[in-house]
Amino acid sequence: GPVSAEGITVKGTVTDAGTGEPAGNVRVGATRTLRLRLGAPGAVIPVEATALTNGAGEFTFEVESTYPGLDSVVVFTQSPHHENQLHPGVPYTGRTPTHADTARAGVKRVDARGGAAGIDFALTRLDTGPERHYLEMSDGTRLATDVYLPPGTGPWPTVLYRTTYGIDSDYPGEQWLRQGYAVVAQDCRGTHDSEGLFRGFMDDGWGENKDGYETVLWILEQEWSDGKIGTIGGSARGITQNMLAGSAPPGLKGQWVNVAASDLYRQGLFHDGAFRKRLCEGWMAGRGSAALEQLLQDIVERPLYTDDYWGYVNVETRYSLVDWPMVHKGGWYDIFLRGTINNFVNIQHHGGPNARGNQRLIIEPYGHGLGEGGFNWPEGCRNPPARYNSPFRWLNHWVKGANTGVTAQPPVCYYVLGDVDDPDGPGNEWRFADDWPVPATEVAYYFHEGGLLNVSPPTTEESRQSYVFDPEDPVPTLGGANLSGTRGPYDQRPVESRPDVLVFTTPVLEEYLEITGKVVVRLYASSSAVDTDFTAKLCDVYPDGRSMLVCDGIVRARHRNSMRREEFLVPGEVYEFEIDLWETSIAFNAGHRVRVSISSSNYDRYDVNPNTGEPFRQHTHMKTATNTIYHDAARPSHILFRVTGPLPSGIPAPQDE
Repeated sequence: GPVSAEGITVKGTVTDAGTGEPAGNVRVGATRTLRLRLGAPGAVIPVEATALTNGAGEFTFEVESTYPGLDSVVVFTQSPHHENQLHPGVPYTGRTPTHADTARAGVKRVDARGGAAGIDFALTRLDTGPERHYLEMSDGTRLATDVYLPPGTGPWPTVLYRTTYGIDSDYPGEQWLRQGYAVVAQDCRGTHDSEGLFRGFMDDGWGENKDGYETVLWILEQEWSDGKIGTIGGSARGITQNMLAGSAPPGLKGQWVNVAASDLYRQGLFHDGAFRKRLCEGWMAGRGSAALEQLLQDIVERPLYTDDYWGYVNVETRYSLVDWPMVHKGGWYDIFLRGTINNFVNIQHHGGPNARGNQRLIIEPYGHGLGEGGFNWPEGCRNPPARYNSPFRWLNHWVKGANTGVTAQPPVCYYVLGDVDDPDGPGNEWRFADDWPVPATEVAYYFHEGGLLNVSPPTTEESRQSYVFDPEDPVPTLGGANLSGTRGPYDQRPVESRPDVLVFTTPVLEEYLEITGKVVVRLYASSSAVDTDFTAKLCDVYPDGRSMLVCDGIVRARHRNSMRREEFLVPGEVYEFEIDLWETSIAFNAGHRVRVSISSSNYDRYDVNPNTGEPFRQHTHMKTATNTIYHDAARPSHILFRVTGPLPSGIPAPQDE
């Protein structure tokens, strides 16, 4: 049956050793011992999970019980204002322990398999810490900014880290100081100790307010600055980097961008017209009720894409201005995968002269964070080869001028997913390439009556299947590229059995099928409604029946041609829809089957279409729609793959020109 994971909690407290009072807003980290097998003694350990203490000094980690290695976990504090400790009270220097620190006598490994509590710390407050500044932007808004300087007299290059998560606890790490950088950490406008209202990165780029740009100018004016700046960070901190890149500031010499959107309207707010409900409402609620209210007001007032508003959070309009090397790092199940790939491809080929040819693309098998999905990938897949995985090597080369060898490696490093039950089978390995997309042969797999999926185009004159889509009873989200809730490759069988889900499956594969690149469904369909949605999921069906999600997509009918305008359907008329499932790289093993499922909802990953055609988020009622999929000779619905392995039987090899 489908995999289900029971949640467990790991809890503790942090207090001030001098006063005994609770210490709020302190970051606590945790890492499984199995991640400590490799690494030089002086290198900092990977931090797998973090939690912040609340006002009562309490912290809680929530973990799936099926996650391996929970029998041995190290827990530690990461405070810039205290002498940090490894549980149960072993002090260490800096903000993240080294491998040598975790091996010290007295450090306890927590057995968290059944949950754990009583992981308590009493921290001594430091007399020294960062120098706090409140930088005044052009409109008078002041941004909380901490400056950390390394030992010595300088001047130094600078690492800039702009975050929405609070610089008291979200800090890039002591290791940058050890590398000889000044570190500048800043709360974005409207978050934590900075003034103003957070408007979804509208103030971080090249619009009316240019917070990142003005912060760079301030750094360049400081006597400790040598005039060279690099930036780091992932997720929101990666988006602030992309917005900064679009503002084309002076002094920026290199960036390391993790899991970040390039176009917040098309990748953050919407997916081909469908609102990314769970992502947007969930994440913005964490920035405060005023920020969420502002976002919802903006998208109701401006649901269509316009250059004069949404263009200010779309760095894709600014690629020619980017003129420095960047690393673009993402994951196959990440919420912003498309932005990672778009940035690499376009800046690599169309950026400024110092950017062209100096971009790097790294795609890992994860989503937006670790620990998701209905099974575990083979050991070793989580991290790319070390030469690709070091922001220190990257910035030391481009910012400090050290020859670290980063220019000697191929520009693209990506992981090919495979059969997790057969680690030695096809896939399950890192690959390298000179560009993206990698060479491939486009192969269509066609939908047929009876639920068959194969490479033969349909020959019947008339073939169709209908289902009733009731927006009051949507298909529930189960995995996929999500920020929260179920995320990653979950088993889809619980939803595939619904009457409003059409399933098309290949026969058992006689040899493996490897695909790498964009995945698109071309769907011929009609509806009884003037507007509706169509969804598509690609799954790897294991011999035991598990139908594991690879990637998925959606299209809102009114936006089938453009997000700049609405074009409603004529009920009963057949249209060709393109459903963009973004990208993947996977080897479907021999003995497996390939499956595509079609429906009209995926809630609450996306909002539900009420099928009424009313304005966005202003519908007064919902109505059912009868949606029909066609798969005949004149209307051959199919999924299009880029095949990078052996071609399926019946597909002729491409001819050399």
